Amino acid sequence: MDFKIEAVRLLRESGKSLKEVAEDLGVSTNALREWAKRLETEAGLRPGLKKDEREELKRLRRENKILREEREILRKAAVFFAEETNRK
Repeated sequence: MDFKIEAVRLLRESGKSLKEVAEDLGVSTNALREWAKRLETEAGLRPGLKKDEREELKRLRRENKILREEREILRKAAVFFAEETNRK
């Protein structure tokens, strides 16, 4: 991460273009651009989700998926037992 931070700092302070800095560092222009966007987002200078917010969203989506699967299993079990009760 230190390399990415330093690369973005160099981009901001050197006066060189994105392409020049990327070539000097041996990274793609897209990678350097994404690092800059992400650091600006983390600093609150750009709209978007911060790292901890992205991680929480990922965790909540996983949890939501599990809960939907569990709900579907319970729904099927309820139908099964209702049919069994009606047969007797």
